[in-house]
Amino acid sequence: MAAKSKKTEYLFSLIRDGSELTIWNQIDLVWRLSLPAIFAQISFVMVQYIDAAMVGHLGANPAASIGLVSSSLWLIWGLITSVTVGFSVQVAQRIGAKQDEEARSVLRQGLVVGFLVSILIALIGLVVSPYLPNWLGGPPELYEDARVYFLIFCLGTPAALLGFMASSMLRSTGNVKLPSIINIGMCFLDAFFNLLLIFPTSDYNILGFKLTVPGANLGVAGAALGTILAELVSAGLMLWFLLVKSEKLSLIGRKGSFIPEIFCMRRTFRIGSPIALERIAMSGAQIVTTMIVAPLGPIALAAHSFAITAESLCYMPGFGVADAASTIVGQSIGAKRPAIARRFAKINVLMVMVMMSAMGILMYITAPWMIGFMTPDESIISLGTTVLRIEAFAEPMFAAAIVCCSIFVSAGYTLFPSLANLGSMWFIRIPLAYLLASEFGLIGVWVAMATELCFRGAFFLIALSRFDFSKRRAIED
Repeated sequence: MAAKSKKTEYLFSLIRDGSELTIWNQIDLVWRLSLPAIFAQISFVMVQYIDAAMVGHLGANPAASIGLVSSSLWLIWGLITSVTVGFSVQVAQRIGAKQDEEARSVLRQGLVVGFLVSILIALIGLVVSPYLPNWLGGPPELYEDARVYFLIFCLGTPAALLGFMASSMLRSTGNVKLPSIINIGMCFLDAFFNLLLIFPTSDYNILGFKLTVPGANLGVAGAALGTILAELVSAGLMLWFLLVKSEKLSLIGRKGSFIPEIFCMRRTFRIGSPIALERIAMSGAQIVTTMIVAPLGPIALAAHSFAITAESLCYMPGFGVADAASTIVGQSIGAKRPAIARRFAKINVLMVMVMMSAMGILMYITAPWMIGFMTPDESIISLGTTVLRIEAFAEPMFAAAIVCCSIFVSAGYTLFPSLANLGSMWFIRIPLAYLLASEFGLIGVWVAMATELCFRGAFFLIALSRFDFSKRRAIED
């Protein structure tokens, strides 16, 4: 691993020093960063997949209660992402410009602002949690489980945000492997905590031996608590490696102010605010989609939730490649090498489209097993399989949209992709889903989703082909 890390740092040094990189050097660097980032993104989804699978075996209603608030939880993750990106883009570009001390200054301010924002999110969640299930139009029998799950998730936001920020900062330095390993470990911790908290004390026969596993029998609340505990452990490890061990961003033994500076905050707002508005608008669209699905009944709501979770396993590799693209393109732009940045962008887009085309084929074939792993209910499995297979055809264009958006953000241009994303969601997906749901039910909703993703991907590919990589905004006043 040490040898691989040295090779990655060597390739990054070629970018920062203005040296030439062969096409194989570029492909090598993209792959070295993408593979660990893919595993990291899959680990985040696996946490949700584990929760859904364990709760799904409690029955349709507990599963539907989580599905009811899942779109609202994505809104929170969107806000966490926007705060993190506002600082991590600056860090990546400053490291690319060999300004390590300035990068540490941005990190200090990011930790303070991130913690304060996470506290605010937790307080808002505390206030709205009793009313949210009713606002979303869910049936009354889902209210209590949905309320508790959402509340516990919100109260754990400080751990989630600081862990996510630490992971992004480490990736900005080119260290993608360590966050990946920790995030994968978080999956195992989540499963372990869930086993102890969701179910009652139970006896298991393993290879002829009787094993008694203690359980708190907390149901849906146990799933939320298990996730939060896993995130706490993960965040602690991430912060330790970032603040103590990182060669470029360690703060131990280095003096510096944690007080937010006006110039850094202005740049953070310029980068992060369009993303925040986009995530609010897009999560709002997802919430509206949930409101369209909720009247279709618990079976449709559970199938919708499980299918979204299962699909995430297929498109999260796209976000892994997007993480790599953000780091490589950001450092290339920071080093004032637009030609290299453009070539890296093309490599990333081509790689992710090929990868997610293969994932789409795999998802189509294995759809019954992906849904069946989360629930034994045949009605949910049948409906979930149908909608998941519809979405499989949109995966290549969804991949293009994900990575192109990340490339624009790494260059400091966040307003354009944000407007494109929310426009596509609100003016194509939502109206089409509303029209088709009345005639075709949940299948119509997913046809609308697949159609919109294909349009969005094509639009971003055209925009990227015309983008001028000689422009950069994120670290200039």
